[in-house]
Amino acid sequence: MPHAPIAAVVIALVLAAIGVVVLRLRAASLPPDIPNARSLHAIPVPRAGGYAVWLGFLPVALLFPPAFPGGVAGWLPPWVALVVVSARDDIREVGIAARLAVHAFAALWAAAAITSPLGGGPLAEIALAAPLGLILAWAANLYNFMDGSDGLAGSMGAIGFAAYGAIALAGAGGAAAAPYFALAAALVPFLAVNRPPARLFLGDVGAVPLGFLAAAFGVAGVVEGQWGAWFPALVFLSFLADASLTLVRRIAGRERWWQGHRTHYYQRLAQLGAGHAGTLRVYGAVMLGTATTAVACALFAPAFGGLALGLWLAVVLIVFSRIDYHWRNKTKMG
Repeated sequence: MPHAPIAAVVIALVLAAIGVVVLRLRAASLPPDIPNARSLHAIPVPRAGGYAVWLGFLPVALLFPPAFPGGVAGWLPPWVALVVVSARDDIREVGIAARLAVHAFAALWAAAAITSPLGGGPLAEIALAAPLGLILAWAANLYNFMDGSDGLAGSMGAIGFAAYGAIALAGAGGAAAAPYFALAAALVPFLAVNRPPARLFLGDVGAVPLGFLAAAFGVAGVVEGQWGAWFPALVFLSFLADASLTLVRRIAGRERWWQGHRTHYYQRLAQLGAGHAGTLRVYGAVMLGTATTAVACALFAPAFGGLALGLWLAVVLIVFSRIDYHWRNKTKMG
C-alpha cells in the first residue's frame, strides 16, 4: 500500500493533536510531576502526555501491524502491561518490586516472541530470551531516566522511529513503514507542548513503553531482516550511552545507583548553564547525526554500519568528557 505512510502520519497527527488539546484542557486534573531529587524543573508540570502519543499510534499499529515475530501478540500484551503499571505509577508510586516484576514480565514476553523463530529448541530459546529480556527491560527504564529535560525524550522518539520508518519503507514498503512513521508523527503534537519551557511531560505512561518499543521493534527488525544489529543502537546511541555510562559511573563510585539523582550527562549539561533549550540543541544535534548516519549506512553501505557506530560512540564520549571536565571545574569552584 504505497499511501499507507501518508495515511498513518495524518491519522497519528490528528488523533495525537486531539489528545494533547484534551489533556491541556484538563491539565488541573492530571497527575503532576512534583520536583524531586532527579528533577531539572522547579514547578509541578502535568505528566500525562503519553496518553496523547498512544492515542495517535495505537490505531495505526493495529491497522498496519509492525513486522514482529509472533505478530501483534508478540508486542501488544507486554506494551499494555507497561502502560497500565506506568499509568498507576504516575498517579501513586507503585512499589519497586511490583513495578520491576511487570517490567520483567513484559520484557520476557517480547523476548520469547522475538527469539522463537530462531529455533534451536527450548534451551536455546531460553538462553537467547533471558539476556534479550534484560536488554528490553533496561531500554524501558533508561528511556524513563532520560526523560528529564524538556523536549529530549520526545525528540529522540520522533527522530528514532522516523529512522526506523525510512528503512522499512525502502525495504518492505509503505505498510511496513506505517507504524514507525505513525509513532514518530504522534510525538509531534506532544513536542509542541513539551519543548522548553514544557507545559506537559510524557510521564512514565509515555516514557517507559516508548523505550520498550524502541528496543523491541529495533531487535525485531534485526530478526526480521529489516536492518543490521548496529542500526537501532546507532539511532538511539545518545540515550543508550548516557544512561548506561552514568549507571556504570555511579556503580564504580559506590553511589546508591538505585536512587534518584541529577548526574546524567544531559542533567549536568543543563546545570552547567545550557538549560533545557541548550541541552536539547546539543542532544538534538547528536540524535539527528546518528540517525541520519544510520539511515545512510543502511541504505547505501550496510557493511560500514558497525564502523559508523564506533565513530559516533567516540564523538559521544568526547562530548561527555567535555561535560565532565566542566562539571569537575564547577564542583571545585563551588
